[in-house]
Amino acid sequence: MTMPPVVTGIGTMVGDGAGVEGHWRDVLDGRSWIRPIQRYDASRYSSRLAGQITGFDVERHLPSRLIPQTDRVTQLALVAGDEALADAGIADRGYDAFDMGVVTSNASAGWEFTHREFRKLWTQGPEKVSVYESFAWFYAANTGQLSIRNGMRAASGVLVADQAGGLDAIGQARRNLRRGAKLMVTGGLDSAFDPWGWLSHLASGEVSTAEDAARAYLPFDAAAGGYVPGEGGAMLVLEHGDAARPPARRYGVVAGYAATFDPPPGSGRPSNLARAVRLALDDAGLVPAEVDVVFADGAGVPERDRSEAAGIAEVFGPKGVPVTVPKAGVGRLLAGAGPLDVVTALLSLRDGVIPPTPHSREIPDEYAIDMVTQPRQTDVDVALVIARGRGGFNSVVVIRR
Repeated sequence: MTMPPVVTGIGTMVGDGAGVEGHWRDVLDGRSWIRPIQRYDASRYSSRLAGQITGFDVERHLPSRLIPQTDRVTQLALVAGDEALADAGIADRGYDAFDMGVVTSNASAGWEFTHREFRKLWTQGPEKVSVYESFAWFYAANTGQLSIRNGMRAASGVLVADQAGGLDAIGQARRNLRRGAKLMVTGGLDSAFDPWGWLSHLASGEVSTAEDAARAYLPFDAAAGGYVPGEGGAMLVLEHGDAARPPARRYGVVAGYAATFDPPPGSGRPSNLARAVRLALDDAGLVPAEVDVVFADGAGVPERDRSEAAGIAEVFGPKGVPVTVPKAGVGRLLAGAGPLDVVTALLSLRDGVIPPTPHSREIPDEYAIDMVTQPRQTDVDVALVIARGRGGFNSVVVIRR
């Protein structure tokens, strides 16, 4: 490959589902979509706040035959994929089906669909269970349905790595382009917000129990007491750098990617996050001083925030680079978090502004990070995105003009 892959299309599904530009306006305004769970009575749960997508009417977006076959997360992925593909103008590009592939990430699979069918099994008998239960619950359903819907038959796949998986999917899509594909649809989404899915979030023991939505998810803040789960994410169209010629737009290029794993808790060994950052920068042919902004993972859990801040300061120096966590307005999206940050970073490059972290204000001096809490107008040529997953996953993507 003579050029890094170019991002030619982007699509989002968060907040009110208003698409990329709606998401960008919300981010710059510091708007939060964290609110009490509305789909069922959550009063008996220890945590009741979530970053849910509101007003999503699937019948407006997808054909009636497809809706019974798919979980909510797949429906969200298909709509975000449609937006990204339309943005890239793929219909006019003349690609062969075997030039195009799909790589996505999903951390929680089709919870809502499978739990609905399980209830049927227990209460009405096996003859009432949908035949689509055989695949609609599966982690690969998003990749499969996107591939079928858009006739994409090049090498495809799915990655599962908790919150780090979305960046890993982008890294794998980049590899596939190097191996001969010309176009890849990639990204990640998650949605596990039925009652059982909600319990799976709470089982981590790290979900915020705050009642005030404005104080519930505070990455790197002295008052941080846990995270707020969110649903949604983003999809991107990546094209081979030599193939992405006009009329394709160019948001930026995926210049670097790396992943590392942390040692087990209690081992006494340090995190490998800083190593992942350095490897991604080396892959991009860049040095830390060339990075204009870091889109941090921002767990909102003091121990994790402290670890991430230490890794950032180790590479860039104390307060050596602006740091932001705009996804704090929609919650931690698992596989959707990294791709959404990449989309937000591309818009930051486009418009010359670093978006703010909503709500976080009191940053401990020991963290030694330059936290962006208001929109900051500046030239942005290089952005670095970090995602960290449960189990020790660290993934980093470097985006540049």
